[in-house]
Amino acid sequence: MASNCEVEPGAAPESALVTTDSYENFQQMSSSLEEIKNSNFTSSTQDEFLDNCNNIDSDLHVNCSTVSVSSQDEDYIRDEEWLGKSKHIFVLSSAGKPIYSRYGNEDRFASYFGIMQALVSFVQADDDSIRSMHAGDTKFVFLFREPLILVAVSKTEECTSQLTAQLNYVFNQIASMLTLSRLVKIYEQRRNYDLRRLLTGVERLIDHLLDFSEQEPAFTLGAVQCLPLTSSVRDAISSAIVQSCSKIKNLVFGILLANNQLITLVRMKKYCIHPHDLHLIFNLVQASESLKTAEIWTPLCLPRFDASGFLYGHVSYLAEDCQACLLLLTVERDAFFSLSEAKQRIVERLRRGNCLEAINESLNTKEETCVDIGFPELRHYLYKCKSTAQFHQPSMGAPYTINCKRLLDLYRRAHYRLHCPTRPLKLLFERTSEDALLAWDTRGFELYAILEPLTDTGNAIATVGRLLNWIKKREDKLFQLNAPTF
Repeated sequence: MASNCEVEPGAAPESALVTTDSYENFQQMSSSLEEIKNSNFTSSTQDEFLDNCNNIDSDLHVNCSTVSVSSQDEDYIRDEEWLGKSKHIFVLSSAGKPIYSRYGNEDRFASYFGIMQALVSFVQADDDSIRSMHAGDTKFVFLFREPLILVAVSKTEECTSQLTAQLNYVFNQIASMLTLSRLVKIYEQRRNYDLRRLLTGVERLIDHLLDFSEQEPAFTLGAVQCLPLTSSVRDAISSAIVQSCSKIKNLVFGILLANNQLITLVRMKKYCIHPHDLHLIFNLVQASESLKTAEIWTPLCLPRFDASGFLYGHVSYLAEDCQACLLLLTVERDAFFSLSEAKQRIVERLRRGNCLEAINESLNTKEETCVDIGFPELRHYLYKCKSTAQFHQPSMGAPYTINCKRLLDLYRRAHYRLHCPTRPLKLLFERTSEDALLAWDTRGFELYAILEPLTDTGNAIATVGRLLNWIKKREDKLFQLNAPTF
């Protein structure tokens, strides 16, 4: 089953997104902000920030043999509803201080946070790191990102690598609120600091991120989906942003999105954005209802772009009659009014070009299922173009409209099989009594297709070939094929 380079939908000579392996660990791309503007953060600014933090008592030293659980806390963690959750996520400091629990009050688990910290420290004492433990159908996955420890306790079908990737997202979400350099500096000076003082309200973003990542294949693929638009409309939208912002200094990114889909991304020359950072932006917009009624000015760290400093974002929806959200990101901390004026110019240009109507039409158009587009033997698929880090999927049809979780579990398992660190596959085909699955990893794309259970290998390959040609003919509508710059 050879890959035909001429049938590689969505490929482009230049991309505004960074090509990524969805299992890669946290890693800053570059010191990008310092290259753009060296004075973005100074040590005095950080010291002033830390001086406002309250002093904490002496360091806490946790040892497994000294950990005890109060009877009240013991009753709390034996609650049937709490125990019935299929996956728990915990965040603590390297000193064992509670920071976050997905379910319940993290203060009630303080002793168990101490055990988690002790396990990490015990293994570190032998110059090693703990990755996971398995007990029956439960997986305990650990991620140590100085100065935080993140733990997933899961009974789901997700593998260790996928749970680790999810913990990385939680870490990035926290770093996006504080910057990694501030986070490290806080604990260098006060090892026992209670980080929750600085994360008030961020719990809601983490909660939403975890739900979001479990429902969206974008997180598994390490890619973003584009809102379907004709290339002429998408280019007109990009041009409106470029022309309206051409005189604004140090504008790094202009991002327009709607319904968890990218409409366009305009960038400063030489700089790209990581899909993981875009996912955090999507999460911020999706989780913040206040954005729909006001223009917001907010500092935002994009950890994969530059973990050491903030970008400053003007965030607002285009208009009452168009629910697309525009983010203009700059290194200038006093640019709110100039960006607010630029946003108004953008909206005016989009109205004159009838672009708002085109966006609304796409948002209001019922997405087609595989049957609608002429593939009755195909139930659903995910197609990712590697060179642009973008993907496409149809609307979910029967039998997954009721149980979409099963579909996503199939994709996660197939993705792991293709990218297994010890034995990766290029092609996978398997059948059960319920469905057939074909997964294909080539140099240019990844494809995951769910077919009728009686489909044989030959018919599956023939269907995939026709599907690739179908996507190729519509690639200018389904993907952003250029990388416009300011």
